[in-house]
Amino acid sequence: MRKWLARLAALGVALLIAGQGTTAALAQDPAAGKKILRVGATQAMDSMNPFLAVRLVSTQIHRMMYGYLTVPDSKTLQPSPDLAESWTTSEDGLTWTFKIRQAKWSDGQPVTAEDAAWTFNKIMTDEAAKTANGPAVENFESVTASGQELTIKLKAPQASMLENPIPIMPKHAWESVTDMANYDAEKYPTPSSGPFIAVEHKKDQYVKLVANPDYWRGKPKIDELQVVFYANPQAAIAGLKTGEIDMIGRLNPPEYEAIVNDPAITAWNTQGRRSAYLQINHGATTNDGKPVGDGHPALKDVKVRQALHYAIDKQKLVADVQNGLAKPADGSIVPPMYKDFFWEASGDTKVSYDPAKANQILDDAGYKKGPDGIRTMPDSDRKLEFRFSIHTDTPIEDKLAEYLTGFFKEIGVSLTTKKLDSSKFTEETGVTGLFDIAISGWSVNPDPEEVLATHLCSRRPSPTGEGGGTESFFCDDTFEKLYQEQLKELDRPKRAEIIKQMQERLYTEAPIIAIYYTADLEAYRKDRIVSITSIPETDGILYGGSGYWPFYTADVKPTGAAAGASTESGSNTTLIVGLVVAVVVVGAGAFFLTRRRKSTADERE
Repeated sequence: MRKWLARLAALGVALLIAGQGTTAALAQDPAAGKKILRVGATQAMDSMNPFLAVRLVSTQIHRMMYGYLTVPDSKTLQPSPDLAESWTTSEDGLTWTFKIRQAKWSDGQPVTAEDAAWTFNKIMTDEAAKTANGPAVENFESVTASGQELTIKLKAPQASMLENPIPIMPKHAWESVTDMANYDAEKYPTPSSGPFIAVEHKKDQYVKLVANPDYWRGKPKIDELQVVFYANPQAAIAGLKTGEIDMIGRLNPPEYEAIVNDPAITAWNTQGRRSAYLQINHGATTNDGKPVGDGHPALKDVKVRQALHYAIDKQKLVADVQNGLAKPADGSIVPPMYKDFFWEASGDTKVSYDPAKANQILDDAGYKKGPDGIRTMPDSDRKLEFRFSIHTDTPIEDKLAEYLTGFFKEIGVSLTTKKLDSSKFTEETGVTGLFDIAISGWSVNPDPEEVLATHLCSRRPSPTGEGGGTESFFCDDTFEKLYQEQLKELDRPKRAEIIKQMQERLYTEAPIIAIYYTADLEAYRKDRIVSITSIPETDGILYGGSGYWPFYTADVKPTGAAAGASTESGSNTTLIVGLVVAVVVVGAGAFFLTRRRKSTADERE
C-alpha cells in the first residue's frame, strides 16, 4: 500500500515538532471489570480519514476499524477472506468477482458490494481520495456492484489483486463528503465493519476504540483498545515500566535492552519484516529522464557501487550497531520471514566483506589514491568524497555512519555525515536528489510488490517534483520487464521466482545496498496481558504485524485486577500520555513517506 503525499504537500509548510516528553493523565478509569489494552506508540495519527492518512500508525488503527476484501491469514500470511468471503477470476485474469459476506456496519446498516464499489470508484475519480492508496487502483478499468457481488475489471492481469490495501468504507456515511481533501472524519462513533469502533481521538495524544459487538468473526476479547502517543521511545519505555501502558512495539536495541531483564515485562524478539539499506544516488533523474540533484558522478559507475558493497562488514554492523538484534543482509529488500519471496545471493553473485577486492575493483577501474589516501575520478581530479544522509537525533544512524566512514576509508573513499530532519531528508532523497548515499529501509508486506514498485521508472518524480514515490531513482529496462512479468503471473511459485530475479537485479546493479534485516523488538506487561497471538501465529509480530490479529485475540486482566498505574474513579478512559509529536507537513512536491521509510519518529510499512 503506497501512501502518497498530495494532501501533506498541499499544506506547503515545514515539519514542526510540537512538544517533548511530559506525561499527563487525560481521563479517568471506567467502572471496574472492564478489559482495556493500552498500547504505546511513538508516532501519532495524521488523520482519521483513511483516504488521506499516510502514517504507519494510522494504517494500523484503520485496520482495526474497517474490513478489506482480504486479510493476511494468521498462520501463513497469504490472502484469506475478510469482507470478501470468496472470489473467482476469468481465464484471462482481467475480471475478478468477489462475493461480499453478509455483515453489518456498527451502526446497523448492512455491508454490501456497493460499499466496496463506491470506495474504489471514489479513489479512481477523486484526486484527494487518491492520497492514501491511489496506486492500488491504477490498473482498475471499472468497478461495479450488484447486490453482494463486486466485479473489478482490470486493464492488465494483476497477481497481487488479493493483496489490495484499501479499507472498504460505508457508502451511506461517506457519500455526502464533498471536500475529501479537508475532511477529518472526526465523527464518533465511526461506522465500522472491523473488530473495533473508534469513539474518541485527541490529536497527538490518543485514539480510543471499543470492541465491535457485531463484528463478523465475533466480538474481540477486550472491551477497549487505547493507542497512546509518546514523544519518543524512552518516554514510552518509562510508561511501560510504570504501568501507564501495557504494550509497546518497534523498539530500537537500546530501548529493548533496557527492559529485556525486567521481571514484570515480557520482551518479544522475533524476526521482523523490515529491511534496512543504503540508497545510492547513481544518477537521479525525473520521470522524463532529466537529471536532477547533485549526486557524485562516481556513483553512476556500477563498479564503484559494487566496491562500496564489498567494503561493508555487515556482521560487524549487526553486532555493534544493532547489538546483535538483526540479520546481515546477503540478499535484497525482502526479509527472510517471507520465505516464498526471500532471495539470498550465493556463489559468484554473493558479495561478502572483502576490502581487498573492493580496492582491486577501484584500482582496475582507474580510481587512483592520492597522497591523502582518497581516490580520484579516472578522468578528473575530483575526489571520491561522498555525503551520507541520515536523520537528526537518531543515535543508531550516527553509529552506523561512524562504521561506514571507517569501512570506506579503507578503500580510499571519504564519507561525511549529513543530518536532516524528516521532511528535508525525504525531499532530498526522494525528490530533489540532493544526496550521495542515504540510510533507508522498508517494512515489507506479505506480498512484496509494493516495495518492488518503488524502484520503477514511473516512481521517479515529475520535473515539477510531483508524483513518484521512488526509493532509489532506479530506472532499469530489465527490472521493468521482470516487474511486468510477475504482475501477470498468477502461478505463485513461478511469480516468486520472477520476484527473486528482480531482487538479484537490485543486488547486482546496487542502486541500493541491503545491510541488515532488523529484528522485531516489542514488549508487554505480564501483570496486564493474559494472552496475545502474534501474526503469523508461530514466532510472529505483535504491534507491528500485518493485520489486526494480535489485538483481536488479546486478552487482558479487567480493570482493578492488575498492578500498574494508579487509578481514579470517574469517566471513560485511563490514558497517561506522552505529549508529542510531529505536526507533519512538507514543502510542495515533497514526499513524506513516514509509513515505510525510516523517520525520526517511526518507520513505514
